[in-house]
Amino acid sequence: MSKKCDLCGRSATKGASRSHSKIKTLQRQGINLQTKVIDGIKAKICTSCLRTMAKPKRIKAKTTDKTFAEKGLKPKKERKPKAKKKIVKK
Repeated sequence: MSKKCDLCGRSATKGASRSHSKIKTLQRQGINLQTKVIDGIKAKICTSCLRTMAKPKRIKAKTTDKTFAEKGLKPKKERKPKAKKKIVKK
């Protein structure tokens, strides 16, 4: 089995350790994989995907003047595009 996340496809990366004399020695840096059962399927998942899955689903609410009034806030004014100045050569 490869060391690869089943959700995002992330795998190991290359890194370098440097000695005091600045000699570069390449190393392989593996990712932190965890084996979890999700919906009855056993999968290898990286910890960043696990943390993302633990977050609650976020719902974007449409803000209206009514919701602003309930909170005592003023809605932002819509910006109008500025007219471009014409450059006149003499």
